[in-house]
This record gives sequence, structure tokens and C-alpha cells, in this order.
Amino acid sequence: MYPEDSDHMFVDLVPEQFGGSESIVARYRGLVATAFRYRSGVAGLRISNAKGEIVVLPFQGQQIWDATFVNRSLTMRSMFDEPVATRDYLSNYGAFFIHCGATAMGNPGPVDHHPLHGDLPNAPYRDVQLIVGSNSEGPFMALTGRCRQTVAFSHDYMMKPTVLLQLDASGVNVDVSIMNLKHSPMDLMYLAHINFRPADDGRLVDTVADDSTDIVVRQVLPPFFTPSENYLAYRDAIVADPSRHRLLTKGEPIDPELVLTMKARADAEGWAHAVQVHPDQTADFVSFRPSELNYAVRWITRGADQDALGLVLPATAEPDGYLAAKERGRLVRVAAGETFRCGLRFGAMTAEEAARQERLISKVRAESA
Repeated sequence: MYPEDSDHMFVDLVPEQFGGSESIVARYRGLVATAFRYRSGVAGLRISNAKGEIVVLPFQGQQIWDATFVNRSLTMRSMFDEPVATRDYLSNYGAFFIHCGATAMGNPGPVDHHPLHGDLPNAPYRDVQLIVGSNSEGPFMALTGRCRQTVAFSHDYMMKPTVLLQLDASGVNVDVSIMNLKHSPMDLMYLAHINFRPADDGRLVDTVADDSTDIVVRQVLPPFFTPSENYLAYRDAIVADPSRHRLLTKGEPIDPELVLTMKARADAEGWAHAVQVHPDQTADFVSFRPSELNYAVRWITRGADQDALGLVLPATAEPDGYLAAKERGRLVRVAAGETFRCGLRFGAMTAEEAARQERLISKVRAESA
């Protein structure tokens, strides 16, 4: 469909293209994009290469609903077997990746008025495009679109994410730009909610020191959670020894959730890294720039209905709501007409790639000690 020497091609996508049966939108040098619609009515775009695939919701949050690489699904286990058409966060809970923000994110505090994780998780998108072409790393396909959020006397911004899959990759690159369209400054919060499936006996390795300065355990739970005594004892053990959470032992009472806010060190190129190493030595990974997203939130839940590992949720602040961020001086101030930008990488690694990443992480930690 696209000649090898062509410039990038932009394929406009509209909801009418997404039917009950899967149809090819584009093929390019080993990459394939297909459009379909879930039984719930939500549109899905599958982008695949030889190593796996992602399924993105092009018109609803531009979520990555599912990702499959190195012969396994990377996505958390939830009560939802398909996405639901809704704006409510907990009514469509189970995606692999979700944008959170942008005027607020996290669990609303007692006097906050914003929804859980803000406006963006299930926000509607327009001007949706599939981008097809080649860059310095070879052929790729990418999805982008625009989401404008406008409330009179409050805020007006344009969210434009891009999710890119290279031909030879087992993970994605995500770039985010949020432009303040209002004629006055904007208070911004953003969190990239990446939800892996935990591996029993998995190891969590990252560029974060094991101390109470760099790892802070959240001890206040949202009001809709009722913790057990076993959970409270487990959480207290993590407070006493943060390194204890790094081995995902089967049967640990991490229900409803464990939330850690961490400070990650960057490597010489400005990237911080985290991996979940599986017993077979393959791994899941997240890399981000602390200069853009200076908080590394870790979220784990291992209950009967949800099983998820937020290995690292790169963020601008702790996920405790708008007013808590304001009181702590964590809000990002975006001037009128200016744009906030960030980028991250996440996905799966082979055993060989994971071993190299562990060596890099060890080097960063040693240099930071």
C-alpha cells in the first residue's frame, strides 16, 4: 500500500470504518493495522508486527486496551473482558495503558471535586489518524488524535498523544503533548497509568534506592476501600522495609492496593528504568525521563477480581488529587499558549534484553549511591 521510499502517510480514521468484522486499514513492510468494533460498541484498532500487537481505542481515551508480546498478554487481569463506552473511570477498568489528567489526577481528596484520575481516561477523540512510515529505527505505525477539554471560566486545553509501534519492537513509544488554549496559565497534572499483569515470583528492579526517602508508602486509602488486618500488616512491613515489596510472592494480601511514590535516578541519557523480571527471565519494562515526569508511582493490586502491577506510573505528582498536589507545590504551571510534553517507552523484553537492562539499572544505582 505504501512504497518504501514514501514519506509518512496519514490515514484518517472515522467511527464508520469500525464494524463488527475486522477489516484491514493498512499494511506496511510487516506491520498491519485492522479496525473492528467490540460487542459493547467501542471501536478498536489492532496494530501488529512479527513480535506481537497492541489494541488501541482510537476514539475513547486513546487507551491501549491490550498488548501481547513475547508470547504473552502484558495486560492486567480485571472484571472487564472488553471495553465499555463510558466516561466513568471505574466503569471501564482493565486497560493496559490509560492517560490520566490533565487538570487533576489521582484519588480525589475529601474536598476535591474532580473525577477519579481526571478528564482524560475515557475522553472522546477526534481528528484520529494512523501514521505509517519509516524513521531512524525502521518501519513503524502510530496512532494519534486530538481531545479538546473546555469548561468556561476554568480550562481549555488540547491533548494530543501518539502511540508508536516499530516493526521490530516488543513495546511502544508514547509521546504526549498538552497545549493550554486558554489566555491564562493552566495548572496541569498528568500520570501515565501502565497496568501490567503481575508474575508470581516476579522481581521488581529499578533505578530507585531502597529507603524511606526515595520510596514513600501511601497509608491513606480511598474511602471506598475496606482493608483487612492482613493487608494492614503487609503494608506496615513495606513501610518498615521498602525492599520487601520487590518480590511478588504468591498469596501476598495486596488487596485493595499498595501505592508507592518513588524518586527514580536517570541514566546518562536522561532515562529512568524499571523492569518486572519473570521466572523465565523475560521481563516487562518502563522507561521515562524524570526531567519530564519526576514522580515514579508504583501501584499493585492482587485480589480475586483484579490482578495488576503498575510497575511505574510516571507522573507529575503523587496520585492524591488536585488539592494535595497544590498544597505540596506539585502542580505544573503551563503558560497561555504553551505546551507540556513528555515521552515514555514500555512493553516486554526477551531474557537477553532483560539481562542487559538489569545491568544498566545496576550501573545507574551504583553511580547514584
